[in-house]
Amino acid sequence: MFLPTTKEEMEKLGWKELDVILITGDAYVDHPSFGIALIGHYLVSKGYRVGIISQPDWNSEKDITRLGRPRLFFGITAGNVDSMVANYTASMKKRKNDDYSPNGVSGKRPDRATIVYSNLVRRFFPDVPIVLGGIEASLRRFAHYDWWQDKIRKSVLLDAKADLLVYGMGEKTVLNIAKILEKTGDIEKCKDIRGVVVWTSKKPEGAVELPSYEEICSDRYKYAESVKMQILLTDPFKPVKLCQKQDTRYVVQNPPEFPLDQRELDELYLLPFERKVHPYYESMGHVKAIDTVQFSITAVRGCYGGCSFCALTHHQSIHITYRSAESILEEVRMLTKHPDFKGTISDVGGPTANLYGSKCVKRETQGPCDRPCAFPKTCSNAIPNHRIFIDLLEKIRSIPKVKHVFISSGIRHDLVLADPFGKEFIRKLVQFTPGQLKLAPEHAHPKVLKLMRKPPVELFLRFKDEFEKAAKLQNKERYVVGYFIVAHPGESVKENEYLKKFIQEKLNYKPQQVQIFTPTPGTISTAMYYSGVDPMTGEEVFVEKSLKKRNWMKQNITGSNSSNSIE
Repeated sequence: MFLPTTKEEMEKLGWKELDVILITGDAYVDHPSFGIALIGHYLVSKGYRVGIISQPDWNSEKDITRLGRPRLFFGITAGNVDSMVANYTASMKKRKNDDYSPNGVSGKRPDRATIVYSNLVRRFFPDVPIVLGGIEASLRRFAHYDWWQDKIRKSVLLDAKADLLVYGMGEKTVLNIAKILEKTGDIEKCKDIRGVVVWTSKKPEGAVELPSYEEICSDRYKYAESVKMQILLTDPFKPVKLCQKQDTRYVVQNPPEFPLDQRELDELYLLPFERKVHPYYESMGHVKAIDTVQFSITAVRGCYGGCSFCALTHHQSIHITYRSAESILEEVRMLTKHPDFKGTISDVGGPTANLYGSKCVKRETQGPCDRPCAFPKTCSNAIPNHRIFIDLLEKIRSIPKVKHVFISSGIRHDLVLADPFGKEFIRKLVQFTPGQLKLAPEHAHPKVLKLMRKPPVELFLRFKDEFEKAAKLQNKERYVVGYFIVAHPGESVKENEYLKKFIQEKLNYKPQQVQIFTPTPGTISTAMYYSGVDPMTGEEVFVEKSLKKRNWMKQNITGSNSSNSIE
């Protein structure tokens, strides 16, 4: 079912008022890959009445007031993507299209949408609690470097003047907030639960203090230190409370909520999602974001790959939870009854598809080790169970009305090569690849790869060779295509030319999947960009900050306007 977006839709459900109103910067797509739909349906499944206000007009009261006053709280998210990333390119230009809006029209969400929406709610509902969530809020929860303004900004919780911030995948935390508010009506009672960030005028007892906002603004090394502390100390199995002084207040992060277990994840993804754009927004024009995910399956959450530039690790955590085969197969059977289903499951995966079946007793009971799971080489306890993943894909393919099953969310090729079952997995993988298998070596130069926390490029070449040989033996045209990032910290003209030569001589094709590194809040790479040091090692890092040179680096790799001077 669609969650209500108007009073008329509420009345059809027999609801006179809502317990929770969720606000998002995306068009309302009722699909589990959209966080707002996931949280909404989860709360409804627990007995709460939830409505959605999508892409509200932030210059008037007409949208923000149309569902009335919620009984418990407003939940606010910028959407599936940080609003600044959604609105601007890596060249700092306004984007012409927004895949999360009807007809791809840009400008439907404001810059720093979390703050704008929160201020809008506060204007018309001054006494209703405001809870922030989603990736924009999650990664901006402490003082952070904002590339678009080239400055350190305070916690989004303070700028938004909200009551609470939920970080990470927030289903259980949001449910706890709803339960406490229903029982007590007191938002203060919510400030001790896991998974929230709050502010206080007094330093909390027993908290580990990060470098202050003032220290970070005056000392770039303090920023690197702050990011390192957050990464090392934020884990559900390390019950550490963090705090950071910002002016006269303290921003306080409680320990993270534990990830959903398999049973909880199974139940979550079998909720009654329509897997369509809400009719109101569809009437304005097609929302492109639904196209690639409509018949995709989320099989696994979390990623321990630890790539320096990736925000998902810090949002979903390094802890892996994967669904039972029975739950996934039930979801597939549900999809085959969908009126739009044409026989293709476009993806079975998650942040990294082949982490399905991964288990590490130490990580799942005590938290992470001192060294990363997959860098500089793969820990023996980090090798996933590729056998059960292939078995799952074959079972899906055998379901009536299913013609094709693909993996589109990417895999870690280094983990495949570390597995004794790896060769058989590659052979089977050919059958679940739609023409091209897109992998992410990201770069070729050893120094840049080390800073990215990515495996040696030789492993990518080895995997590519084995995959394409296996495809040839099966008389299938299947190829490996690489994703690359340029202008990442550590890359100068020298390393850029090294990458260009590698692509020309080893891959022998013109790359299309090349992106310019964008410093987004919360990542190790962004800390490198701002501070000029690797926060995990203290090593000095070269950083190219000129927009012109960063653009040239991409042009040099792709061949477009490559004759332009870098000077």
